[in-house]
Amino acid sequence: MTAAAAARDALNPVDETPDISLLFHRLNNQLGIILANAELLEAKSGDEMGRARAAQVVTSVLDAMATAREIRRHSTQD
Repeated sequence: MTAAAAARDALNPVDETPDISLLFHRLNNQLGIILANAELLEAKSGDEMGRARAAQVVTSVLDAMATAREIRRHSTQD
């Protein structure tokens, strides 16, 4: 599937609404892929600027994962 097709599918409503735990699982999987690739870029970067940019992505993804955990925690406390 191309990136454009994935984006289009994400915007189109689905017949069945997935439950919140499935959505959090999918989000964490996607963030994990971004994190792994950012860590690889950081490790393999040939210059300091590239390492710094990759490190910034790593930090941001870790923050996003923590935010998703907090949202999940708050949404399941009911």
